[in-house]
Amino acid sequence: QVQLVESGGGSVQAGGSLRVSCAASGATGRIWWMGWFRQAPGKERERVASITISTGSTVYADSVKGRFSLSQDNAKNTLYLHMNNLKPEDTAMYICAADTSFNRRYWGQGTQVTVSS
Repeated sequence: QVQLVESGGGSVQAGGSLRVSCAASGATGRIWWMGWFRQAPGKERERVASITISTGSTVYADSVKGRFSLSQDNAKNTLYLHMNNLKPEDTAMYICAADTSFNRRYWGQGTQVTVSS
């Protein structure tokens, strides 16, 4: 089992920055991939950014390229999503996910990010 807990969301004005965190616990050694998704009311869930743990290879959605970036703190089993130059359309619930060698994807509860114009 893997548990994921997000934190760091909040409200910010357009152009501002936020960092959201995803702390993993449990069988963290079985995680091989982690990602951030977001979902706004009435919209489909969108994958924002992801990382393959073993290689550090990252993938970003076109909508956030150049503005968002990922970093890891392996000692804390935490994945960070750094969000810069935020736009109102970035407003959503940000949800962390982890794929494991159990062939199962685990999800966190999410953290709300609200960007005002």
